[in-house]
Amino acid sequence: MNADPSTPLYTQIKDHLHAQIQQGIYAPGARLPSERELALEFGVSRMTARQALQELIQDGLAYSRVGKGTFVCPPKIDLTVLTSFSEESRQRGMTPGSRVLKAALAPADAATARWLQIAPGTEIVVLTRLRLANDRPLAIETAHLDHRLCPAILDRHDFARESLYEVLRQQYGWVMVWADQIIEARQPTHEECHLLEMDRQIPVLGLTRVTYDRQDRPIEFVTSVYRGDQYRLHAVLR
Repeated sequence: MNADPSTPLYTQIKDHLHAQIQQGIYAPGARLPSERELALEFGVSRMTARQALQELIQDGLAYSRVGKGTFVCPPKIDLTVLTSFSEESRQRGMTPGSRVLKAALAPADAATARWLQIAPGTEIVVLTRLRLANDRPLAIETAHLDHRLCPAILDRHDFARESLYEVLRQQYGWVMVWADQIIEARQPTHEECHLLEMDRQIPVLGLTRVTYDRQDRPIEFVTSVYRGDQYRLHAVLR
């Protein structure tokens, strides 16, 4: 703890917890002491302890789950690496998961048709999933694919358990090579807050991406919403 009396107590507690996170005493995903536990340990009010935890959350070092407590954030995920959510999660030592919100065939609207370079009304696959890491919701992704490139894909596969990119590669021979994407920060909708289990004060990163194969053929058009406290944009400018 900081002995400087001019430093607020909640800041001293926050800095103490931050140091313990950096030292590995609290690993990513670990539950931090509760307000009550901190209040007893440091001899402060629960309001002061609550403020310390809120400061950690605002700094992107921790996150809260209603009724479960406050947990250490894992390292932020870069949105500039072309890999599947499942692969990225495994590389970070987490168990990927998905909850399928929609899996259907539909006629392509004008905007989707333009992205996929197909005629409007062409039958497409629409797959919306809530993406989970260690059972924690991190993103909402909606993939659009020309059904002719992956016939019967929804009949043959369960995307609550399987990786879309792995299925496209192994079963249909489509390899994602490069992508063109747009990312912007915005406030989440009420539905997004509910699905991602987050406060409305936390921004989200909205992503629109078209992914291409080796012949520069568009394979997937995806719109995604990522928790802004768990993802970052990394770019090298020259």
